[in-house]
Amino acid sequence: MSEVLTEVDGNVLIVTINRPDAKNAMNKAAAEGIAAAMDRLDAEADLRVAILTGAGGTFCSGMDLKGFLRGESPSLPGRGFGGLSEWTPKKPIIAAVDGYALAGGMELALSCDLIVAHAGSKFGIPEAKRGLAAAAGGLIKLPRQIPPRIAMELALTGDFISAQRAYELGFINQISEGPSIDAAKALAARIAENGPLALIASKGIIRDSHEWTEAEMWDRQQAYITPVFSSQDAREGAAAFAEKRKPNWQGR
Repeated sequence: MSEVLTEVDGNVLIVTINRPDAKNAMNKAAAEGIAAAMDRLDAEADLRVAILTGAGGTFCSGMDLKGFLRGESPSLPGRGFGGLSEWTPKKPIIAAVDGYALAGGMELALSCDLIVAHAGSKFGIPEAKRGLAAAAGGLIKLPRQIPPRIAMELALTGDFISAQRAYELGFINQISEGPSIDAAKALAARIAENGPLALIASKGIIRDSHEWTEAEMWDRQQAYITPVFSSQDAREGAAAFAEKRKPNWQGR
């Protein structure tokens, strides 16, 4: 049985962590499968966006502790936990969360660009309860995505939060009453309608600009947007608007 399943739905790559019997706990094989899927996302021009989800009603329960005790690491050099925590593809990723996104599972979700979660889902970084620390981004990225004092509380108590609380904190984009994958597909379809070069540039600027000083930010942004504004797609977008039709994106 493959640890990670992939499926193409139009311009969307759906990536499923397929370890339901282990609550999709992350092991080395699953991390490698996610990394390979993200490489495919960037390599195939027709793919615009990815959805990362979990099989069996759980997103990811964190690191596979049995694998950890065997000396196996679910982190890849240059990619991090789950093949994603220290690296991101050029194209956007939506996390579709059902059930639990805990420890490394929450860190995997916060490494995605957007999060859609089922109303009954739970999030948390309970590593301190096990004598560990949330080293796959929970202690670094989470305070950048929610208020730092709340991130501190979650890290020190290890308590879980509901999807509703996560939404109130701005951690997730949407709450779904049905399976999160359905809401994620609808969101991905809206994204995939847009210019592929514009998507890549927009993600890159939002992801990278927190490192830019005020003095350099406009020049740094220019490097991302110049290829977009000089592209065939930019002309096609303007022409399609004027002619009241859907654009035919070429990605160049």
